[in-house]
Amino acid sequence: MATPKRRVSHSRTHKRKAQWLGALVEPALTICAHCGETIQTYRACPACGYYKGRQIIKISEKTATTKD
Repeated sequence: MATPKRRVSHSRTHKRKAQWLGALVEPALTICAHCGETIQTYRACPACGYYKGRQIIKISEKTATTKD
């Protein structure tokens, strides 16, 4: 296996890593149709427990009132 003959500079390393880091994206966010809370896409709403118009998770009244 070949070994590098010279040290790789910081700028060259950062240029290479910038290509990879630029491809990263944060998770997409959407608005819950039931309560209007901001949630991740394809997830049940943690505030009300609804997903696609159906209640998936049962949220107690104490939990729902303390978040507001």
